[in-house]
Amino acid sequence: MKAITFLIIISLLFLYQKQGDIRDFIYTPPDYAEAHDVDVIMYGTTWCSYCAKTRLLLEVLDVTYFEYDVENSSEGYHQYIDLGGRGVPVLQIGGEVVKGYNPARIRKLVRKIDFGT
Repeated sequence: MKAITFLIIISLLFLYQKQGDIRDFIYTPPDYAEAHDVDVIMYGTTWCSYCAKTRLLLEVLDVTYFEYDVENSSEGYHQYIDLGGRGVPVLQIGGEVVKGYNPARIRKLVRKIDFGT
């Protein structure tokens, strides 16, 4: 009985830790980029160093993007929360969500947009 209880507790803890990933798998977020006529939206802050790195990467990749400062834009903040934002930056690229500074994934999704695949 103790082993079953232990397994249930461990399973619940795992599900709790992965709830964002599970939600992202089940729930397809709305594509907010369509409203701004761009393929990339960035949700960030002015003080975040990873947001600065992401801006630089997008500029190097010659990507036109729209940015919300989640501390100063209520619309941006609500979209950020709707996309499962917990930290910054969060990007929506071609309808897919990237949480955090992930240069490899950002490049991959930008290439996907450029080549229409």
